[in-house]
Amino acid sequence: MVINPVAFTLIVIVGPAAAFTTLDNRGADLFNFWISRHNLTIWDKAYPEPCSQTIKRVIVPLSRFEFYRMKQMASIENVSEESDDAVAKTLGGAQTLVRGLDVMMAIAAGAKTLPDLSEAIGLTRSTTHRLATTLVEQRFLNFTPRVGYSLGPRLLELGHLASRNMSLPRVAHDYLLQLSHDSGDTVHLGILEKDQALYLDKISGSRRIEISSRIGERQPLRSTGIGKALLLDDTEEAWKEVYAREARQFPAYRVPETEWLERMKAYSAAGYALDLEENEDRIRCVAAPIRDAAGRIIGSISVSSAAQYLDDTRMEILKRQVLDTVQAISSEFGWRARR
Repeated sequence: MVINPVAFTLIVIVGPAAAFTTLDNRGADLFNFWISRHNLTIWDKAYPEPCSQTIKRVIVPLSRFEFYRMKQMASIENVSEESDDAVAKTLGGAQTLVRGLDVMMAIAAGAKTLPDLSEAIGLTRSTTHRLATTLVEQRFLNFTPRVGYSLGPRLLELGHLASRNMSLPRVAHDYLLQLSHDSGDTVHLGILEKDQALYLDKISGSRRIEISSRIGERQPLRSTGIGKALLLDDTEEAWKEVYAREARQFPAYRVPETEWLERMKAYSAAGYALDLEENEDRIRCVAAPIRDAAGRIIGSISVSSAAQYLDDTRMEILKRQVLDTVQAISSEFGWRARR
């Protein structure tokens, strides 16, 4: 049963001793939360006159009792007042933090002057000034007279530390697992390394087909989906250089340069690339690039399977799945899609 938020006497048995106290509304709320966390049982017992109160008896392990600081509720009324004050301070601190973050986001969006900031975050100028001053003191913002506010060096420091902790394979792995699970196909993660596509991760699909690739393997750029996706931001001249270089290395490639360049233009505009059995017989794939906060391509992923499972209709479906996945991974690195 649930304790009603009314005053009553509580007996908490903690071994041989028993503690008596009276719970007010706040105490009852705390105790209900504590009871629900540990799935404990509560018994009622109505005592005859002269003790007409309902007694609540709960058997509580002492360690848990101490952990939740329930034993400090010898005077619940005092604790209730202190708890209310603590909650109010916590909520107030959280609200101030959010408002400070709002200030930084408004500056990142282009607000520079105090009036602009005040209007952007919906606070008075005095409150906005107090928040901004604190952020300047902590180096999260800069302030230049007659110019206004700008983002500060502390954010650069944090951004650098965050980027050092970001590993593309580690960040992308769970997304690759989900994509492979949803599609049933093999998923690769690759980067551009010494003019080739280097596989950093591979998740095998659930179909009865084995894609002959492995982590650490290098593949050509012009014939693979994952390689083409790494080139989507390059110029046509750069594409021609890639084609010419790989024409010497891999002369058996069947797609003429003019047709390949036209495909690359279409892929670049669409944001994805295809491998139409160009790198390996009867194997097709859909690929798309991963971007960082500056929009630079830092890697790409591909979904690969036998042509019998990847007809034109299904490839259209996979395009959306692949694009959604690279957008999710890219967002982990600070990239935001253009609106």
